[in-house]
Parts: sequence; structure tokens; C-alpha cells
Amino acid sequence: MMEGTSLLLPIVLLLLQCSPSAPVTVSTNRHKVEVEESKDAVLSCMFRTEVDPSPRIEWKKKGKEVSFVYFEGHFKAPYEGRATIEGATVTLHRVTQEDAGEYRCEISAPQDSVTLGETNVTLKVLVPPNTPSCEIPSAAVTGSVVQLRCRDEQSIPPATYSWFKNSQPISPPRLTNATYLMDSHTGVLEFKAVAKDDSGHYSCLATNGVGKPKMCEGKHMTIEDVNVMAVVVTVVVLCLVVLVCSCGGLLLRRNGFFSPEHRGRSNVNYVPPPQEPQDFKHTQSFML
Repeated sequence: MMEGTSLLLPIVLLLLQCSPSAPVTVSTNRHKVEVEESKDAVLSCMFRTEVDPSPRIEWKKKGKEVSFVYFEGHFKAPYEGRATIEGATVTLHRVTQEDAGEYRCEISAPQDSVTLGETNVTLKVLVPPNTPSCEIPSAAVTGSVVQLRCRDEQSIPPATYSWFKNSQPISPPRLTNATYLMDSHTGVLEFKAVAKDDSGHYSCLATNGVGKPKMCEGKHMTIEDVNVMAVVVTVVVLCLVVLVCSCGGLLLRRNGFFSPEHRGRSNVNYVPPPQEPQDFKHTQSFML
């Protein structure tokens, strides 16, 4: 038994020496990284080489043009001073929206049979909701169409919106013939025909799952009935004014006030006053 084992050992060692080693390989444990703004983002990169003990590590960021993040053992602007590296894994500190994008980790091993390996990591920087802007009319008349609008342009991912009336949530309409419509993605609350019962204090809440939700200050909306009597009186008065003006103009036209003869009568009958004769003294000069 011992003799058989001693014969197999050299064969195993020979096979290990003859078997090819794995060339340079590069991988990451997270191809997509999402992190809240102002926090740290870890861009992982693991590698293994065939022979080369000191491969070259580079990080690049893709965009309109590829730019260096880490090159020749140093971080480049704007990452210098706010990024660290351990092995080939990079940590970006206090990320901003400018840091969002696609990054590439490249490992160069000139001594390996495959000299280059790479992996990509996409960084998405999340932004919690800001206080949304709310457009709420202060007053409207019954039966009219009224829209309330709520919007936050800066949240990432885009916020969804919910409305409150007198601090109570407004439920999304479930019936097709509901008196209002509410879109949680656009933030629009629309009343098809407002009634007096729709009067109240309205506010809007924006949320996107990042940070704390934010609510606008809100505003009171008053729904008033149309004063039918005042409208009728106004219409009657306007009709009377139009009627009087029309009748007056017709009478003046019948009396010839607007005729050419009437306009030019004073010039036709005009007789200039007679001129007084002036004393005329004739002076003769006699020559003696």
C-alpha cells in the first residue's frame, strides 16, 4: 500500500506542474451600487493573475470621454483627497450627483498569457425628496374644473405624491365616476366639478424611499356658490344699456343728425355780413 502511494505522488506533482494556471481574471461583487447623496460608495474589484505578482490597477469613468479615476498609484481630480483604495476596491467618500455614472476597473498583467482583465460598476446616487412645490388655488366657484399640482424636480428616484385634506389622506379614486382624479406620479389632483364640500386645507407629501418624506406648507381652498341673482341683474343692465344706445342712435339717424346735409347745412346757408364802406379821401396835388 505504501509503495502504491509513493508511486502516485510523483505523477500528481507532474500533473500539477503541467496544468495551465488561470490567466488574469477580474470580477466585482456588485455591478450596480446605489448610495444616498453625501454618503460613501464602495466600488468593489477583485482580481487574480496567472504569473504577474504586481499587476497595474486602473479605474476609469465612462462618459462622453473616458477619464481616469485611479492611475499610476494615485487618484486623479476630482477624486483626489476623497477616495481610498484597498487592493483594487475603491471607496468614494461623500458622493454627489457628479459621481454618478459607470466605472471600469482594469487590471493589466503583462506577464500573463491574457494580459488584461476588466469589470464594470454602475454608481447611482440617490437624492431624498425636497419640500415639494404646491399649486393650490385659494378660491373657486362650484361646478368648475380645479387642478391642484405638486412637484419635486430634484429627488432621485422620482418621488411619488399623495394629497391630504385637513390633515387627512385623500384616498385614490376607485370608481370610474368619481368626482376627482389623482395621479401619484405627476402629483396632480383634479376635481371634475368642485362642490362646497371640497373646501378645506390641502397639502401634498412627496416620498421616494430615500430619506424622510417631505410635505409642502399647504393652503386653504374655498369653494363659493355662483351668485345667480347678481349675474342676472348684470346681464339685464347690460342689455338695457345696449338697447338704449341702439334706440338713441336710431332716432338721431331718423332725424337726419348723421346725414351729409345736416353736417354741411351751416356752411351752405352761411352769408357773410356786409362790409361797411370806408371813407376815401382823394388828394390831388397841383403844380403851379
